[in-house]
Amino acid sequence: MFLGQYFEIFDWFIIYFTENNGMAFGLELGGELGKLILTLTRIFIVVFAVRYLFKINLSKYKSPVLICFGLILGGAVGNIIDCLLYGVVFNDSYNNIASMFPEEGGYSSIFFGKVVDMFYFPFFSTEIPSWVPYFGGNNFTFFKPVFNFADSCISVGAISLILFFRKDLN
Repeated sequence: MFLGQYFEIFDWFIIYFTENNGMAFGLELGGELGKLILTLTRIFIVVFAVRYLFKINLSKYKSPVLICFGLILGGAVGNIIDCLLYGVVFNDSYNNIASMFPEEGGYSSIFFGKVVDMFYFPFFSTEIPSWVPYFGGNNFTFFKPVFNFADSCISVGAISLILFFRKDLN
């Protein structure tokens, strides 16, 4: 697929190919330095989390709690791999399908790749009434963010920990 290409599975489920240079919801720290700081911060957090899990007594936690930790860490590592390697392995995908291991090299160097997002669930769209301050007259789509499987793993793991296992973590 090329950047911006999409196909509908259902009206409410679209595979939409986009590349995210930043973090959740396309937020960025800005510039190459911001991208480097974001990537290094992700790596630091994952290394810290893994070290913490090895230090604590994991046997005191139930399997579902450990599965949640695994989802969060697995998703984080998946996004880090995209940041580290995607730009090195693929050329850009503007107006063409990206090639793997192109002769001229990838579109960026290590640490500066983009995370590929592809799941889009526009459940419904509506126009916000004009009398609503600031937002009035604008189109609103629920759920607008485009995300990937790694993002889903992080979200499901974190939300499950908060909703179902808060007492186990104290």
